[in-house]
This record gives sequence, C-alpha cells and structure tokens, in this order.
Amino acid sequence: MDCRRCGTSLERPGDYCLVCNTGNCDAVVVSFERDRAKLTMLDEKDILGRTTLTTVPEDDPESETVELRNFAGRVADEIRRKRPDTVFAAGNRDVLREARAQLHHEFYRVAGDDPVERVLERRGERSLKVVETAPRKKLGGSHSTLIGGRGGRRAIGVVADHPHVKKIVPGPIDAGGMGSQSGLRAKVTRADDNGNVRLLLRDGSSVQENRIVTTAMDRETGEFVRDDLNDALTEAELREA
Repeated sequence: MDCRRCGTSLERPGDYCLVCNTGNCDAVVVSFERDRAKLTMLDEKDILGRTTLTTVPEDDPESETVELRNFAGRVADEIRRKRPDTVFAAGNRDVLREARAQLHHEFYRVAGDDPVERVLERRGERSLKVVETAPRKKLGGSHSTLIGGRGGRRAIGVVADHPHVKKIVPGPIDAGGMGSQSGLRAKVTRADDNGNVRLLLRDGSSVQENRIVTTAMDRETGEFVRDDLNDALTEAELREA
C-alpha cells in the first residue's frame, strides 16, 4: 500500500506515513481471542488491509501474566503504527483490557459476531464512549449510604472504575431480605432498553439496588458492559453466584 498523499510505499496497510506526516487509516477494528488478535484497518468505509498477531498462552500463572502483557503490547504497537482516530474492539476481555491499558487512543467496544461489519454498518452512530471522569466523581444521587462497609465501597469502586460507566446512583436499603453468612456479594443485572444496568449489593439480610448509567445506547451494547462489570466483580471476589 502507498501513502494516499505522497505515494511513499508503506510497510504495512494503513501505516502512518513518516515522510509526509499523513494518516492513512482513521480506524482500527480489533477482534481479540486469547491466542490471536485480528486487526482490520479502515478508512471511512474502505477496508485497507488486515493483520493477524498470534501468541501461545502459558500454563504457569506467572509466565502467563508476562506472556499476556507482551502479547497485548504487540497489538498496541501495531495500532500505534497506524495512529488511528478510533480503535474498535471485541472479543476476549483479558487481552482487550491489557491492550487498552497500553494505549492512549480513543477506544470503543463494539457488539456483534462480526465486529468489522458492525463498525461499517454503524460508522457515524454513537458507539461505546470511554468516560474520562475520575471514579470517585461518578457517585451521585440522593442516597449516599452504601451497605457492606468496606466491601460495599470496594464493589462500587470496581464498577466506577469501568470506562463505560458514567454515573452510579445508590438506591435505598431494603433490610427485609434473606440472611446470608457469606459477607457482601454483588451482581450486575441485565441491561434495560437504554443500555443501563443495576448493581445489586447483598450483605446479610440487607439488599441495595444501585442504578448504573452507562455509555451504551441499547440493550445489546449494555449487555457487553454488564458482562465486563460482572467479570471485574468476580476478579475482586465480590460476585454473587
């Protein structure tokens, strides 16, 4: 592929041209699997090319952590070569999260079995915007009390840290539930038609339902945010079975 401005031969499709300082792709769509990442470079609705990066996951947990970080780093480096305006991503959450942490580009989740086709269909529509607000500033509403003490605050912190969560509105506390000896447990419920979800906190016989306002625009994309949040709560050992 040649640079669209000066005609210089580019090493890979969609690369940024260092000769005339011109971007040649405006978006990269990444479909993550645990052992591979498929990158598709787009200019408006034109597909400029595709690249696949692979890895061999390690069995040892410590080695796997290093391998995952290195694999995500290779994906991030490939994206940096393009200097796109936007990165769309779908698939394996572990690799996706690690790659996103290593990038400073505008980053969106995309739903659907075919993420490239989904992006091409919805170019120009509102996608899953990343929220830059600090987690501690996302908590609002008329109720400020959270059940579960430190555990409740930890669960709220996990949710507030998610890049597609705009606001958390704590609800009233219902003390009439079934008792539990397992300590605080948390679960995010199914998304509504607007893509928003609710965080249920249970501590003993107390239950609190907290409204989570997300950047999702419909139920389908809201379900992606819900899955991410429940995964994060599971990692924090707070998820209700």
